[in-house]
Amino acid sequence: MFDFSKTVDRHGTWCTQWDYVADRFGAPDLLPFTISDMDFPTAPCVLEALAQRLSHGVLGYSRWKNDDFLHAVTHWYQTRFHCRMDAQTLVYGPSVIYMVSQLIRQWSAPGEGVLIHTPAYDAFYKAIAGNERQVLGVPLHYLNGEWQYDEQQFEAQLARADCKILLLCSPHNPTGKVWRREELQRMAALCERHGVRVISDEIHMDMVWGTAVHTPWSETGGKNGALFTSASKSFNIPALTGAYGFIADARERELYLAALKGRDGLSSPAVLALVAHIAAYRDGAPWLDALRDYLESNLRFVAQELNGAFAQLNWQPPEATYLAWLDLRSLALDDEALQKSLIEQEKVAIMPGYTYGDEGRGYVRLNVGCPRAKVEDGVKRLIRAINRQL
Repeated sequence: MFDFSKTVDRHGTWCTQWDYVADRFGAPDLLPFTISDMDFPTAPCVLEALAQRLSHGVLGYSRWKNDDFLHAVTHWYQTRFHCRMDAQTLVYGPSVIYMVSQLIRQWSAPGEGVLIHTPAYDAFYKAIAGNERQVLGVPLHYLNGEWQYDEQQFEAQLARADCKILLLCSPHNPTGKVWRREELQRMAALCERHGVRVISDEIHMDMVWGTAVHTPWSETGGKNGALFTSASKSFNIPALTGAYGFIADARERELYLAALKGRDGLSSPAVLALVAHIAAYRDGAPWLDALRDYLESNLRFVAQELNGAFAQLNWQPPEATYLAWLDLRSLALDDEALQKSLIEQEKVAIMPGYTYGDEGRGYVRLNVGCPRAKVEDGVKRLIRAINRQL
């Protein structure tokens, strides 16, 4: 019904992943598996809704707080996660990271600490440092087939007088960990005990595989915190901008919205982002389910090829995200030498694990949100580069 094998040429479209790959990797014309967007056109229902809105011709100021948008979001949570979300607690923003940054400013002071699980999405480090806050980390370790953290170490960080916020990535990027409901409940209880607020970035919530189940923070965290997300990852529409979330506490919600409109002048949303979200959440489920099957198959292919070439890796696909977090530590490779070979000889751009902190050394992150032919090409190049280092 939906064909995800078709290649779409993204060159010349001001595309970060393809046209500006040299900005991060120092060389142009590399085959990219980098920033977490996909090489697929968005869902037909979204394209049709955008075309219809554009045909109206008037692109004036708009409002996000309308019944169509609110109902579409709450409908999505009801049908996908079996959660009844209170539309009165919903807030809007231009991006998840903007919303995260705003609450970092709202809930902490310069010099205070924000706790994250490491390795961490690189934008988290930038948002914390850019707002003059201190990064506090608790490492994730892969043990007995799952990502775990030391709860005593976690609570010790929460107990610090300068720790004000837990910035949670759920599901976790880059590891692909899906937090169990029991884990979220324990984190919520510890954060409440130590007076630490929680910001939960759930932008990968729709990309969960197998038997794993995503639990929204609102189901376990009560009024202690905020949940922020967007349809941008699931439906490949980040260029439209637009994100939303839920802040249960009425005063904190009012403070957030006052800063959005008063301080930052963001009183009118991008209307095409609203149109896209409404169409995606009303009619996009069949497309998304087909895409999920395709992406999960891509991840299984990566495992098959890598483990076939290097049996000692025994790499298993993640529980969530279309980002393959590849543990190459058993091969004892030099990270910088591997990147040099990938870029200069294989002409491929794959994110080095150290981008996500020191705990990422020995890993690479491969984006499989693309047609299978591209994945096949990229994995072949990766295998050749690894063999060159052995």
